[in-house]
Amino acid sequence: MDFPWLTVLWLLPLVGAVLVLVVPAARVQWAKTLALVVSLAVLVLVAIVAMRFDIHGERFQLVESHEWIPAFGTRYTLGLDGVALVLVVLTALLVPLLLLAGWNDDRLGGRPEGPGAAVRTVQTANPTGTLQTAAYTGRRVAHIYVALILMVESMVLMSFTALDILLFYIFFEAMLVPLYFLIGGFGRAGERVARAGAAVKFLLYNLFGGLMMMAAVIGLYVVTAGEDSPFSGGTFDFRAIADAVSSGQLVISSPVANALFLGFMFAFAVKAPLWPLHTWLPDAAERSTPAVAVLMMAVVDKVGTFAMLRYCLELFPGATQTFAPWIIALAVVGVVYGAVLAIGQTDILRLIAYTSISHFGFIVLGIFALTSQSLAGSTLYMFNHGISTAALFLIAGFLVSRRGTRAISAFGGVQKVAPIMAGTFLVAGMATLSLPGLAPFISEFLVMIGTYPRYPVAAVVSTIALVLAALYILWLYQRVMAGPLAAGNEGLRDLVPRELVVVAPLLVLLVVLGFYPKPVLDVIDPAVGHTLSSLQLHDPRPAIPGTGGGEHE
Repeated sequence: MDFPWLTVLWLLPLVGAVLVLVVPAARVQWAKTLALVVSLAVLVLVAIVAMRFDIHGERFQLVESHEWIPAFGTRYTLGLDGVALVLVVLTALLVPLLLLAGWNDDRLGGRPEGPGAAVRTVQTANPTGTLQTAAYTGRRVAHIYVALILMVESMVLMSFTALDILLFYIFFEAMLVPLYFLIGGFGRAGERVARAGAAVKFLLYNLFGGLMMMAAVIGLYVVTAGEDSPFSGGTFDFRAIADAVSSGQLVISSPVANALFLGFMFAFAVKAPLWPLHTWLPDAAERSTPAVAVLMMAVVDKVGTFAMLRYCLELFPGATQTFAPWIIALAVVGVVYGAVLAIGQTDILRLIAYTSISHFGFIVLGIFALTSQSLAGSTLYMFNHGISTAALFLIAGFLVSRRGTRAISAFGGVQKVAPIMAGTFLVAGMATLSLPGLAPFISEFLVMIGTYPRYPVAAVVSTIALVLAALYILWLYQRVMAGPLAAGNEGLRDLVPRELVVVAPLLVLLVVLGFYPKPVLDVIDPAVGHTLSSLQLHDPRPAIPGTGGGEHE
């Protein structure tokens, strides 16, 4: 029997979370260190899995399949293709960096409280050198915080590796619980009501999307159990259903397929988030700790776009092509809308959250343009967006924690007192606006050239966001980092070694993948090619006005 690599992969952080919670309450550093060690062990395990993955082999590898609930036709089935592998690597890479970045987040003032919670008073030096006194409960605050992050990691890894639709759905929904407590339970003192509101909004949006998906999952099961189904009974096996749909053995009538597609797509669009279902994200990102906001935007939200690519396209190819123009339109609106609203923000963290809405629009645009370049670019964009957003948001979080405010107007001239912070912020910002030579440029370029042959107007309109991105990033840098030193910023410290350890790997990846994305694309391309062939589509040739050329399938 082969070693169950993928089972160990998702169980390791879950077991680690349990172990962290049993660490004695007084041993705060032990709990944090244990969580960090567990996350590094997950990263090592992912590296082993990546080395065992054969890019020239079968699409799904390291497959594990066991009986689970035979009466429902569902099995415990895990497996990796190239798209899932890239996102698993992203998750395993970011979580230890987020734990390091949020090493002191339990001191921000937000904490779970209850009977018997001991209140401790601590004094910390603020950037001006004076002492600030903050009271916070001492009953396993840090333990709960890092354990919840590990739980989210476990559920995200399961979502990327699950090949049973019911299994995927369970973890797709279960990850909302630890995220709800991370958003509402931890953050700045004095913002408890705002955090609670953001957490409830996040939960309601995603639960409603999940209910729509649950109805679609049940409907799909009923279809596979029908008289005309090639299966002896209902099934949730993604590979079997996708193969039957692609080969024509399972024919789903257009009205039913359209309804099921919309049920799945709605849930994934909320998670992604796609305009106009995005409104929970800015509030949640603004009120969370920077580490939790990055976990949400760079890791968890990728489950939504990943699921669009895997489930919507392959299970419902006809409905995908029916609704693709409408989804493309929503994606283009999101691309421009997110960029425009980012320009008008006065809160630095909220500004970055709106840039992510614009970037997710690009990712969805690439998925539903349905060409090999756009699909590969979209998948690469998921990875690159995770790296660039993590770098920019975390550096902004370090700055905000020093200054004690998120207001852009409170900053100015920071490069004079913190040149390393200013320099790293500039590189991360340039990556966000897709500067050539940095990783997001390649993925955005692939999305654009892949979209143009099918949807030239959408591709052209989306380029507006490139100009707007330059505007909001350069203007943000000018207001925060450049110019005369603003009052109150004189004592701002530059990045400390722990923070440099967090930022440096992200910036290195942005540069390396900006010049040499081939290793990632080599992993992605076979899976993307399989998805496109299941839709029975070929890349069109762009029609060039005046040449008599046209699109050829």
